[in-house]
Amino acid sequence: MLSMPLRSHAGFRITLAGMAVMMAGASAPSPFYPSLQQEIGFSAATLTGIFAVYTVALLISLLVTGSLSDHVGRRPVISAGFVLMALSLLLFWQAGDVAGLMVARTLQGVAAGLLLSALSAAVVDLEPRDRPGSASVWNSVIPLGGLSVGALISGILMDVTEMAEADVFGTLVVAYVLFAAVIWLIPETAPRHEGVWASLRPRVGVPATAAKAFWRSAPAVVAGWATGGLYLSLGAPIVRHVFGAEDHVTQAGVVALLCAAGAVACYLARGHSSRQVTLYGTSALSIGTALTLLAIGWQSLPAYLAALIIAGTGFGTCFYGVLRSIVPVVRPDERGELFASLFTLSYLAFGLPTLLAGMAVGIFGLTSTTLGYGALIVLFSATAGLLRRFGTRD
Repeated sequence: MLSMPLRSHAGFRITLAGMAVMMAGASAPSPFYPSLQQEIGFSAATLTGIFAVYTVALLISLLVTGSLSDHVGRRPVISAGFVLMALSLLLFWQAGDVAGLMVARTLQGVAAGLLLSALSAAVVDLEPRDRPGSASVWNSVIPLGGLSVGALISGILMDVTEMAEADVFGTLVVAYVLFAAVIWLIPETAPRHEGVWASLRPRVGVPATAAKAFWRSAPAVVAGWATGGLYLSLGAPIVRHVFGAEDHVTQAGVVALLCAAGAVACYLARGHSSRQVTLYGTSALSIGTALTLLAIGWQSLPAYLAALIIAGTGFGTCFYGVLRSIVPVVRPDERGELFASLFTLSYLAFGLPTLLAGMAVGIFGLTSTTLGYGALIVLFSATAGLLRRFGTRD
């Protein structure tokens, strides 16, 4: 039988692995959408709806169940989330029409809402005592790494095998079922206490101890996740239609490159203050996004990918800098609520502009919509950086 410190170390690694696999499942369907659009036959507006329903379900799930693990324990919520995640990808894999895709993505959004707050809180709970601050590093690095790997592997398999859907979704379904069971082996870090039913009332609650830091950091969160929404939704179509790259690896590479750059930047930034990290993040977002717009006008794919790396480092470090500011100031029994509020803000910033951009593409075209969306991100990122630069110096 493992001692408690050894179980905690193992639990830390298990929860991080679970986060990585969960985020891989979030990005894995993206390279399949163009093929599904051809096979099933639906419009670009419908594709936007399939993206949007996931985000809406995730937000509702966060609002209703975001602090649930603070009351009933991390393990039950995480286990239930993985079971729902397995079911959602099984339905997505077998879907033969738009209704099936909508149901699958809705269920995946609910599962992701359960898992995001509970897994993130569990990572902080199980942080090794000899490595203070490592939870914030890995809570930033691992999700971005998972997004990158999920999209890239899907793109590669689509180019090399006829059984890509079975390989990707079958593997993820099995992995989620395993994590639903394995999570019961880690120590429970959030004992049950009263207030379960009250916690299910839809709300966004920021613990009082974190409120000042949270709202000071909110513009950087919005800038970072709006950038992610731009490239995750329009990045692959840009590579295909603007630069003429037809292979799935290059199209998926946009998501992979953005997220991988963010993950590496977060890890390298771990020795700097949260303020320095956030200031770098907003600057990199503004500069990198501006350079991608110039590359689109120039129609240079290498320049676009290089600029994407710069923007990706900003995408990752904006979020990491915010985590460094707010996680240390809340009590353990408030962590689920805190992460629920943080991810609610993040996915609003991610989903709402993406939905509006999807509608705008049909009116103004892909290139014009991308340039307009990107220009707004440049402006907002620069504003967020100035607010942080001339605000309080903590």
